[in-house]
Amino acid sequence: MPIPKIYLAGPEVFLPNAREIGLRKKILCEEFGFVGLYPLDQDHAAPGETADAKIFAGNVALMRDADAGIFNLSPFRGVNADPGTAFELGFFAALGKPVFAYSNHAAPLFDRVAAAHGVHGAPDGDYCDARGLLIENFGNADNLMLDGALKAQGRRVVRPDVSLPGCGDLTGFTACLRQARLHFGF
Repeated sequence: MPIPKIYLAGPEVFLPNAREIGLRKKILCEEFGFVGLYPLDQDHAAPGETADAKIFAGNVALMRDADAGIFNLSPFRGVNADPGTAFELGFFAALGKPVFAYSNHAAPLFDRVAAAHGVHGAPDGDYCDARGLLIENFGNADNLMLDGALKAQGRRVVRPDVSLPGCGDLTGFTACLRQARLHFGF
């Protein structure tokens, strides 16, 4: 059986030490019996391509090549997961590939939105923020579609008991590697 390849998605690619974190993730993958595919490792440039088109095409090529994906859904630039990572998780789910995810933030989305934007009860029993927009209150790590993609595969977003600093901690990532080992039967 060929060594399974895992796409490593998350907002770490925006950090000053992004390549270092990617290397640490790839080493952990190797220790668990996988090949890690990190977005910053790709170079799929076509002549005349703009930088954003090159990055998109390269990441899509890596995702198609991967057997599974691990997604860091830690809040990034706000209360939600990085939108690029959310897209990638959805892409994997649509392809029917296994998805594993973690967040370094302990609080569910509802609590993060309430802390950042206020909360009040709506007449129908739901909750709204200060602008009157409904707030999901399902106890999920992030938007119900992200958590739902994992639940559809019998998994959940791995979350710590106490929030970890930033999005570079790899405790949840390591837990996802353990889940992936079980999934792939080794």
